[in-house]
Amino acid sequence: MISQTIYFSLKHLHLLCVVLSGTGFLLRGFWMLTGSPWLSRRWVGVAPHFVDTALLGSAVSMAVMSGQYPFVEGWLTAKIFGLIAYILCGTVALKRGRSKVQRAVFFVVACAFFLYIVSVALTRNPLVWTAALF
Repeated sequence: MISQTIYFSLKHLHLLCVVLSGTGFLLRGFWMLTGSPWLSRRWVGVAPHFVDTALLGSAVSMAVMSGQYPFVEGWLTAKIFGLIAYILCGTVALKRGRSKVQRAVFFVVACAFFLYIVSVALTRNPLVWTAALF
């Protein structure tokens, strides 16, 4: 019973961090596109690390508790690869892009990967977006 309570708490922490991480990324992307001085504030660069650490920690804890692991569960593997793509695109969008157009394109692609990760998590189907085609 106690492990169910812990898992339930971890799941809610994970969901909260998903919302905070996604909202924070959208906000930072908006600030980047508009040239806002808010993007250069210290807390804007530090806060995502705390949120994303809690997000990853809760994900790993839930995977261990449930016995579901990447490279065993296809949907979880898809989330990991989606996460890697999201991080790479997000880095180009917010830091490494050479022009505002390049940053905007990578921002949109990163948002698409974020939505993919969430949709795979909700459906546990790594081909969730292709399901509508068939």
